[in-house]
Amino acid sequence: MQKIYTLLLSCLILAAPFAANAQEDYVPTKENLEARAKFEDHRFGIFLHWGIYSMFAQGEWYLSKGIDAKEYAKAAGGFYPASFDARQWVKAIKASGAKYICFTSRHHDGFSLYDTAYSDYDIMDASPFKRDVMAELAAACKEEGLDLHIYYSLIDWTREDYPAGRTGRKSKNLNNSDWQSYKQFMKDQLGEILKYEGVKAIWFDGVWDHDSDHVPFDWDLDEIYSHIHAINPACLIGNNHHLTPFKGEDFQMFERDLPGENTTGWAADQTISKLPLEMCQTMNGMWGYKVEDQKYKSVTELVRLIVKAAAKGSNLLLNIGPQPNGILPATAVDRLQGIGEWFAKYGESVYATSATEIPEQSWGVTTKTEDALYLHLIEPLGGCPVIQVPVEGKVKSVVALEDGSALKFKVSDGNLNITLPNTPDCADYIIKVIQ
Repeated sequence: MQKIYTLLLSCLILAAPFAANAQEDYVPTKENLEARAKFEDHRFGIFLHWGIYSMFAQGEWYLSKGIDAKEYAKAAGGFYPASFDARQWVKAIKASGAKYICFTSRHHDGFSLYDTAYSDYDIMDASPFKRDVMAELAAACKEEGLDLHIYYSLIDWTREDYPAGRTGRKSKNLNNSDWQSYKQFMKDQLGEILKYEGVKAIWFDGVWDHDSDHVPFDWDLDEIYSHIHAINPACLIGNNHHLTPFKGEDFQMFERDLPGENTTGWAADQTISKLPLEMCQTMNGMWGYKVEDQKYKSVTELVRLIVKAAAKGSNLLLNIGPQPNGILPATAVDRLQGIGEWFAKYGESVYATSATEIPEQSWGVTTKTEDALYLHLIEPLGGCPVIQVPVEGKVKSVVALEDGSALKFKVSDGNLNITLPNTPDCADYIIKVIQ
């Protein structure tokens, strides 16, 4: 824990506007630490961005494009996902090899997908569907043995008491903000969410909405985090603020970037912590359903992304945007099936593994367990090459994970040299090394 505290102090120096949010006295409980370890072992989860924005089929940020919030809210009256079946969703997701689901209880548009007593702008009161989809999803996850994480937006583009930041400014009146009222609303809703059976984590988003304020905005995250941990000490908390974690957070997330990378520009001030890590990425281009976005990544691309994340010691949270009728897009289901077939054969090389000290190689990456080192050959090799990887100590055996066949190897000058029988032609040719 001392290393985490040291990293946090560095973060607070870099991120002074958020310094007041540090939960200085947070010490995770034994149950929380056990939950962190389980979360790390999962390595693969599915993100579900769904809400009334799916009806417009333009992604989850549709309201921010200048639409009046009150006019947008009328869409709730037509939200009737007649084909929604939580069990079908969960079965398809479980078949992919995913170990948990993260579901958007409430996105930036403020519409709640569960039965909340603190707003009428929810699926039970504002829509004709009159079903608590989050409750049904929680029940299905319990039935299938998947963990449930809940996404919760700190932003609300529709409530008058939310202190508007840099997004959603065209959608509503900005003159009636009341932070204390809005904060209490969030705490009340979070208390409700934590009563749903099987909720293992809260996934926050939106701190960045106030990152350009002239006067630093205090989100009172210490109070919100303490509220959650007081209700359920084992519940994990993560926050997509693109900064090094604050105290009170139990895992660190990276949006669209592997830990240590910064292709988006969002991770410039994000030091990698010693907490469990999670990268989130879309299966196609958008988070919420967008009818024209059919540029889905292939099964091969997705498998390699899962492997690269694991090699960084990170989970991959892969997103799907369900359709407005409640059906998972057919292409997404196809990708889930393909990933599942890969996990059924090679899951041991990802589940419950950790990063190694071996840097990324020209041929790919590595993962390890207590008993084995796994070499993931994910880059083109050509011919029948000899690959090399640094090792310490003796090597007992080297086999192709696909069929267990022995591979020729030689240890020389601290390097393991392996001769491949032919050119691997697959998403990930895996070699298992036993020492």
